[in-house]
Amino acid sequence: MAPNHRRLISNWLFLLCFMLLGMIAIGGVTRLTGSGLSIMDWQPVSGFIPPLSHAEWERLFALYQTIPQYHLQHEGFGLEGFQRIFWAEWIHRFWGRLMGLVLLLPLIWFTIRGMITRALALRLFVFFVLGAMQGAIGWFMVASGFRPDSTAVEPVRLVLHLSAALALYLAILWTALSIRWPTPQVVTPSAEGTRTKRLVWLALCLICITIVAGGFTAGTHAGFVYNTFPLMDGHLIPTEYARLSPFWMNLVDNKAAIQFDHRLLATLTALSIGAVLLFGLRSATLGSKAHNAIMLLGWAVLIQYALGVTTLLLVVPVWAGAVHQTFAAVLLGVMLYTLHCLRGQRAN
Repeated sequence: MAPNHRRLISNWLFLLCFMLLGMIAIGGVTRLTGSGLSIMDWQPVSGFIPPLSHAEWERLFALYQTIPQYHLQHEGFGLEGFQRIFWAEWIHRFWGRLMGLVLLLPLIWFTIRGMITRALALRLFVFFVLGAMQGAIGWFMVASGFRPDSTAVEPVRLVLHLSAALALYLAILWTALSIRWPTPQVVTPSAEGTRTKRLVWLALCLICITIVAGGFTAGTHAGFVYNTFPLMDGHLIPTEYARLSPFWMNLVDNKAAIQFDHRLLATLTALSIGAVLLFGLRSATLGSKAHNAIMLLGWAVLIQYALGVTTLLLVVPVWAGAVHQTFAAVLLGVMLYTLHCLRGQRAN
């Protein structure tokens, strides 16, 4: 690929990554405002167009009145109230459709012009298919909220939807980074450099598990209890941690255990990144680019940890919950960028 083509195509993929961050932020607002169940039908193509007549608004509102969430939470709030929650979900779906076009149309153009290799074109088309599947996973998640006595989606399906979005985000981001900087900087092998790279991999695994735990925290509304830090009702480990049997049920259905696990995993992630800074910045062989990435990683985890504590202490306001969820993806992206900068570090 020509250098100018590399810049153009990597910028396009970076734009898609920023759009995915926006999608995650809008999804957080949708979840926190209870808007996710407001659209009862799935129309992948015609859904691009919002309701344009009063009759269409009445039809959609009548559909919403058939599900438990309306009767248990919103009964009597009228068409105006329905419109308020409708727009958050509609924007979320519209943004996903827009991302599909932003991926597919330039991909066709770049392929026809011969600006990308066949292998890259195939990979990017697979990303498009995975994005379409993400829409189907989203509907699979939403449908779980239509069940009797349900006012929200199932936490497991919420975690699946979030995890799929983050996996696609990481795949596109790594591809963009590799197109922009195809050749790793070869550095002198060192014990500290090898240890740093291994610690970044450890931190990456920990943050992925932490985000999954955060998904269960969001899906079960566990963030609305025990709104103190660092203790939970005066205890470091909540007394209700293991109240469910079998024990594994506490990991997905016990609010006290779910919130504690999220706190613990977040702390372990922060400590592992602290170790990355300790060893990485001491290694003179890594180079300035890797050092800058490691410093950026340190600031990012500090911001995210502070956001988590703030969200908890304020009892999960919409703005804080959405920012905390979105910045988790930012931190994940910074971690991936750090790994990309360390590609030239070989085992000593």
